[in-house]
Amino acid sequence: MSGELPEGFSLRQDALATEFGISRIPVREALVQLEGEGLVTIVPHKGAVVSGLSIDEISELFMLRSLLEPLLLKKSAPRLTAEDYAQLDAILAEYKAELHAQHTTRWGELNTRLHAVLLSRAQQPRTAAIVATLLQQTDRYTRMQLSLSADSIKQAQQEHEELVGLCRTGDVRGGAALLKRHIEHACKDLEQFILSRRRAS
Repeated sequence: MSGELPEGFSLRQDALATEFGISRIPVREALVQLEGEGLVTIVPHKGAVVSGLSIDEISELFMLRSLLEPLLLKKSAPRLTAEDYAQLDAILAEYKAELHAQHTTRWGELNTRLHAVLLSRAQQPRTAAIVATLLQQTDRYTRMQLSLSADSIKQAQQEHEELVGLCRTGDVRGGAALLKRHIEHACKDLEQFILSRRRAS
């Protein structure tokens, strides 16, 4: 997540097992899970390596999200219930606590839950399924974007709170516009980070 291990870095199971004082079985299971999250690539005859960061992939995934999520929000926001807002407030409170505690493993999960609840009343099951997949595929990038700086954390928190507030007051158009900017900002942050890291190397 921090970029400490470079792209293509070999993750040897036996070395990791020794480092953590465990057997190779949980290491193997962890690497499979990390592959599912896009952080690791398991290469035949080579083993696990740190996945590369692709600007093209980031641009495409976040572009799709910036198009589809505001469309769903416009349909969902007017139908959100008091129970939905109670759930959103609870997620925001937990999100704030986890951000300040620097628990990066929870950030993606809570971000996905927040977006999912906001979009949950759209009654557009096919689009919702596509967006759910996109959120899963961008989870790694979302957590990385939040970990870039304190400003990124603060801005994400403010935008989420403002987004929920706009929906609560019935400003659906304003909420959809903010959601689009929120997704595009995350994409731009990540692209600049990857480019600066390539220039540094």
